[in-house]
Amino acid sequence: MAEPAHNRRANTRQLRQIVVGLGEGVILVGPDKTITWANDAALGMHGVETLEGLGEDVAGYRRRFALRYRNNHPLDPGEYPIDRVVAGETFADVVVEVTPTGADEPRSVHSVRSLVLLDDDETPEVFVLVLQDASARFEAEERFEKTFNANPAPAVIARLSDLRYVKVNVGFLEMTGFDREAVLGRSVYEVDVMEGADRRDVGIERLTEGRTIPQMEATLRLPQGGTKTVIVAGQPIEIGEEPCMLFTFMDMEPRKKAEDALRQSEERFAKSFRLAPVPTFISNAETGLTLDINDAFTAATGYRLEDTIGRTPVDLRLWDRAAAQRLMEAGLATTGSLRNLETQVRTKEGVLLDCLISAETVTIHGQSCVLSVLQDITERKRSEVELMAAIEAVMQDASWFSSTVIEKMAALRRPRGSNRPAPELADLSPREHDILGLICQGLADKEIARTTGLAVNTVRNHVATIYGKLDVHSRSALMVWARERGITGPAPRAGAKPKKSAGDR
Repeated sequence: MAEPAHNRRANTRQLRQIVVGLGEGVILVGPDKTITWANDAALGMHGVETLEGLGEDVAGYRRRFALRYRNNHPLDPGEYPIDRVVAGETFADVVVEVTPTGADEPRSVHSVRSLVLLDDDETPEVFVLVLQDASARFEAEERFEKTFNANPAPAVIARLSDLRYVKVNVGFLEMTGFDREAVLGRSVYEVDVMEGADRRDVGIERLTEGRTIPQMEATLRLPQGGTKTVIVAGQPIEIGEEPCMLFTFMDMEPRKKAEDALRQSEERFAKSFRLAPVPTFISNAETGLTLDINDAFTAATGYRLEDTIGRTPVDLRLWDRAAAQRLMEAGLATTGSLRNLETQVRTKEGVLLDCLISAETVTIHGQSCVLSVLQDITERKRSEVELMAAIEAVMQDASWFSSTVIEKMAALRRPRGSNRPAPELADLSPREHDILGLICQGLADKEIARTTGLAVNTVRNHVATIYGKLDVHSRSALMVWARERGITGPAPRAGAKPKKSAGDR
């Protein structure tokens, strides 16, 4: 027996009462395609306040609202969820963007499912659309999508249900050279991001269980051939409420190239250091402890590496003067380098070598060090001393040399780089000229005193003054100074020309 019509209407009223307070939107459509009722949630999702705002029927709804799928494909008449439900179709989770006619941007995103209520004769009596506002979820997914694609860090996302890639960002494509189509839809075993990993079994186990995959070094096969070393890690996430795995990567190639370049540079430095012909040693900049010495250092000082390692030059008593270490440290602290500090270096056997020390602060294996170089000038110093001794001996009787030769010998005796002006006869007073001449004749102070009628002390004071003016320190040096200028007898007064020697005639 068919149910009376008033009972059916009562059931419809009860249905409305049940759904009126639900968070989901509900729209009821009659068999004649008339929109008969909608709850407040459904009206709010469409941005209207009354039922008339939705349209009086299915055609009116289409006129008021433009729908499109999430891939931007617009829905044609007959494809709208409201069209499909009145056609008797039931469906679930149809996602559409709803845009009021004339608006530039979608108002909201709806996830729609349908329901057809039948009467006792199995005839459709009410068509129901159940709407969920998915705007917030899809906005969040959109933000994630933009962030994911814009992130320069290479990344791919695999769906856990079938282990196929569903997203890939530009960073991964640029790092590997893959096309997007060559990655999306492929399985994690076809584009294997954990190939060659030292803990690959752990990675696969965690992937299968949907758990975090720890960082590990792996090898990616590139589409154009060759491989790339990366650090890969996995993090479980949800995309559209579907469990996925986010793989992120760090390209190790730049670091490996930098490490290779650094290693080659250090190898070249080590070879150059070892084969350098000058004695060289490396010490810690902070502690002063010796870290390494080269073969030339061993040959010059007798110290082997095992003698010096972990010890300072002071411990070895390498410097003859304790002040040498302080001067080195002061120079390095001020400018970071030191040039040609002259000191004596003591060998392992105790022999003293005259050396010039130069040092420079350098960084080796990330450690601040000092590179010190010794230049042995012992032979040069000995030659200079012998030359000066020979010049002094010759000039004890230089009367037969020309004035040109005398001046060149005098120049050799003066220190290199000396800018001090040479003393002249004009610097002496008339009395001092007389006394200088008597000294050149070989007279002693007492004899000069008798000759000049001066007191002995007065003569001595004049001699001291002459020493000071001519920058000499002994009687013999004074006579050499005079002979350098061709003076062997009484000194000429200021303005007078000195007597020519035999070599000038």
